[in-house]
Amino acid sequence: MQDRLPAEKNAASRPAVATRADPGPDPEPARVRAAGRADPGRLSSVRNAARLLKEFSGVDRELGVTELSGRLGLGKSTVHRLLATLAEERLLERDAASGRYRLGLGLYELGAVVAAHVDLHEAAMPALVSLRQRTGETVQVAVLDGLEAVYVERLDSPHTLRIFSRVGHRLPAHCTSSGKVLLAGLPPETLDARLAQWKALRAELRTVAQRGWAENVEEGELGVASVGAPIRGMDGAVTAAISVAGPISRVKGASLRRFCGPVVEAAAVISRRLGYRG
Repeated sequence: MQDRLPAEKNAASRPAVATRADPGPDPEPARVRAAGRADPGRLSSVRNAARLLKEFSGVDRELGVTELSGRLGLGKSTVHRLLATLAEERLLERDAASGRYRLGLGLYELGAVVAAHVDLHEAAMPALVSLRQRTGETVQVAVLDGLEAVYVERLDSPHTLRIFSRVGHRLPAHCTSSGKVLLAGLPPETLDARLAQWKALRAELRTVAQRGWAENVEEGELGVASVGAPIRGMDGAVTAAISVAGPISRVKGASLRRFCGPVVEAAAVISRRLGYRG
């Protein structure tokens, strides 16, 4: 087989009542307080904290109390309390020398969690579409399950003569280009334990790991060849593999090797979408 790899009543209708004195020299603007009361299902303090965090950017890496107060329309005392709370939670950091704030490591850690949960389908599909357009052959994504490659994404070649299979299909990993890439991405001690008796294969997988791609010519199925490359997650570990596969009447020798570049590039695009920055 081929490789795949609800809102308060209007206050104007009520009788006027006496109000307490101004709570301080820098009160929160009335329009902001009113907005906070308008929807009892929302917490204005949380909303303001979110608004504050969104003011930071690649251009505005550090901001001070006065600047944030002006941008948000909030009193300085309110902004100061928000900043102090966010800094205590490690979402912001305060520069002791300048007194200005910047985004903290707590946000980086949260961002890492988000990136780790990006769906593989969402990350891979645009690259698969592009790769099929570039090569004209069947393109696939596979993951490793034990010693088997399981194909989880697939786009068929537009050619009349093409290879046939389905998403969910399994093949022994050692006889597919995607499978070899996945095996080569295992920690050495894991690989040695799983393939203790396969010395030649372990040597081939070391070569695959070094050059960054693998090929398969009629190892899994007669008349089919493929080339695959590793997809890495945020931590750099190989989490999946992408491959191009086709009949050897079109895909063999130099014609197969010309797909190595596009496959490696597609794998890099998907890896970046999954958070890998290596």
